[in-house]
Amino acid sequence: MARLLIVVDEGSIRDVLRQLFEYEAHQVQTAANGQEALERFASFRPDVVFLDVKMQDVDGLEVLGRLREQDPQAIVVMISGHGTIDTALEATRRGAFDFLEKPLDTDRLLVTLRNALRVRGLSDSVARLKSEIERRHRIVGSSFQIRQVVERIERVAPSDARVLITGENGTGKELVARAIHQLSPRGEARFVEVNCAAIPSELIESELFGHIKGSFTGAVSDRAGKFEQADGGTLFLDEVGDMSLAAQAKVLRALEEGVITRVGGSKPIRVDVRVVAATNKDLSAEIEAGRFREDLFYRLNVVPIRVPQLRERRDDIPMLVQYFVDLMSRADRAVSKQITPEAIRRLETLDWPGNVRELRNMVERLLVLTLGDTIRAEDVDLLVGSPSGASGLGGELLAAETFGEFKEAVERAFILQKLRENDWNVSETARRIEMPRSNLYKKIERFGLVRED
Repeated sequence: MARLLIVVDEGSIRDVLRQLFEYEAHQVQTAANGQEALERFASFRPDVVFLDVKMQDVDGLEVLGRLREQDPQAIVVMISGHGTIDTALEATRRGAFDFLEKPLDTDRLLVTLRNALRVRGLSDSVARLKSEIERRHRIVGSSFQIRQVVERIERVAPSDARVLITGENGTGKELVARAIHQLSPRGEARFVEVNCAAIPSELIESELFGHIKGSFTGAVSDRAGKFEQADGGTLFLDEVGDMSLAAQAKVLRALEEGVITRVGGSKPIRVDVRVVAATNKDLSAEIEAGRFREDLFYRLNVVPIRVPQLRERRDDIPMLVQYFVDLMSRADRAVSKQITPEAIRRLETLDWPGNVRELRNMVERLLVLTLGDTIRAEDVDLLVGSPSGASGLGGELLAAETFGEFKEAVERAFILQKLRENDWNVSETARRIEMPRSNLYKKIERFGLVRED
């Protein structure tokens, strides 16, 4: 069991994080402001701190500095709703372990925590988190296309060959990378992920290769980079096609020589790292356009794996839907509901431009917003969309920019659906939803509701 301190001034986010980590059997304390965080840190001595950048009393970056003064080995993960390059750079200089942007992703939180606990040497907690992460990152499907991917994974995993994973956004490239790591001889070592598109040029060298104390303003202690953190394990370069040319040159040198040097240091450090890369871009076209180094491409593309789009493997949709329903129900994120065969067939007909990630989000939307304990085809049409191209209530809700707009969208959709169910009989609809008929007429006029042909 690890001790975690959550410092966020928004009560709802604080509660969600506490519930998530307590579900994973960790001991959690929370603080609503910087002063409270400093007091709790001194008495609680947490293994990992999740700290919001923007708070009302004391700025999160100032709190970070004071925590590191109390304990130079403190592991602090910064959270920001308005992440900027300058903020990320300053957090790194002050010794932050990682930097997460809102809205927070559960999987990213768990992976970050696992990596932090591994640094702390809490092997039991790491093992529990590893089991949870593996459960969340299963490759689900039995179609011919996905079986080909799994077969390629099983063949390449035992080797140390570099792998380049390609495919559209949301197809599951990270799942493939994790599967390669877990099935390899390095499976018990670290899996370190780097989002190449998110690392600014000012941070790339320090982020990947680390720095020594005093190498630049704010470098208050030595810090290992991602290559060192992944030593003996796997380094996953996600969205490698978005990496700057300057960063590409530095990575190429590290791959060629197996040696890195920390910023401000002179001592070469040998690292034993297996590199797996992923991209949604056509790297051949990027090379032609001068945006990607051809020599780096050949270094990375030893074994290529293409992950198919969801529309290429529609047979897997029923299995994926049930998997997501079970996963979310077990995690207490939504009430478990049955989904009818007709609703499944309706989901199979949609195009899913966002692939498996979009399907997962839509399943969660259906679990949260469907009334009753059964998800039907009509719910799919209303909340997700239909083959005719209608975006459904989900698209309208997500387009709302304020809470007031969101409430209006929900109210409009509810009344429209009830009118349809009652064949636009206003009196019967008013009786069933327990609303005065005069009020219902006013809302029909206000929302501009018109019976469809």
